[in-house]
Amino acid sequence: MAGDQQRREPSPLRLLAIAVILIGLVLAGLRLVPGSPFGDQAAATWDVGAGTADGTRVDDAAGRSNRPSAEPSPSLPPLPFEAKDLDLDIEGWYGWAVLDRRTGEIIGSKDMNKTSTTASLIKSWIIADYLRRADEKGQTPSDAKLADATLVIRDSDNTRAEQFYNNVGRSASIKRAISMCGLTDSGVAPDGGWSRTALSPRDVARLGNCIAEGKAAGPEWTDWLLNEMRQVRGAGDFGIRKAFPAAERKQIAIKNGWIDRTQEQEMHINCLAIGDTWTMGVMVQYPIELGYDYGMKNCQKITEALLRPGV
Repeated sequence: MAGDQQRREPSPLRLLAIAVILIGLVLAGLRLVPGSPFGDQAAATWDVGAGTADGTRVDDAAGRSNRPSAEPSPSLPPLPFEAKDLDLDIEGWYGWAVLDRRTGEIIGSKDMNKTSTTASLIKSWIIADYLRRADEKGQTPSDAKLADATLVIRDSDNTRAEQFYNNVGRSASIKRAISMCGLTDSGVAPDGGWSRTALSPRDVARLGNCIAEGKAAGPEWTDWLLNEMRQVRGAGDFGIRKAFPAAERKQIAIKNGWIDRTQEQEMHINCLAIGDTWTMGVMVQYPIELGYDYGMKNCQKITEALLRPGV
């Protein structure tokens, strides 16, 4: 009919053009499928390390150069101590350890895991344990109790230390120190007393960090305890901080221990110090006839040998 349009069959060239377009679209889609053999090689390796023949991953330098990179962390100022092997003219045994409070890294003598009896050094933990537990119970120590704690820390009063030790459950308190402060070498005294608590130099440094970061005494009392430890006086003021210039000593918190072990015929001298960015433990054992002063001076001597030039 005159008004009807005749249907035209597509020409072979038109069919071929359509087929080419469809095939192109299919291939383009396959490139986006993960693992496809048609995939773009650059896309496959952008965030994945190249493989070696044995399957070990290596960095893909080309891919890495195209990735956004984080700004490098600024270098931390060095601690005032250097890691070195010491060969000092000291009788008996000595060990030391320094903990970087910024990173948690510990450097020390090869036998920094060897334990010795702490004597009065452990009083720093006993008072911290008492203060934290009181705060956890919602209690505020009386002025008289705080005055007693001051005498234990600053003057190493043994009678008052024993009273606080009984208050915190005796050896149960030492077990809390081991658990809370991550001490790996230490142990409770066989007789349960505080004086024969066994700590290693690196655990002394860990205990110092536990106090400094607020775990030991809790947030309410940490500053108070550190201030008391900066004011240790009299016979107990020796060792690590004496190796520093006078202007810096007042900022270093300490607690030392010293005792003659007649059973072992040894002197045990121990030093704990807490600085702004570090904590340190030094322990010495030597024949009893050499007296207290020998160990107290050697605790300082060991520290001096580890200090960087110019400190």
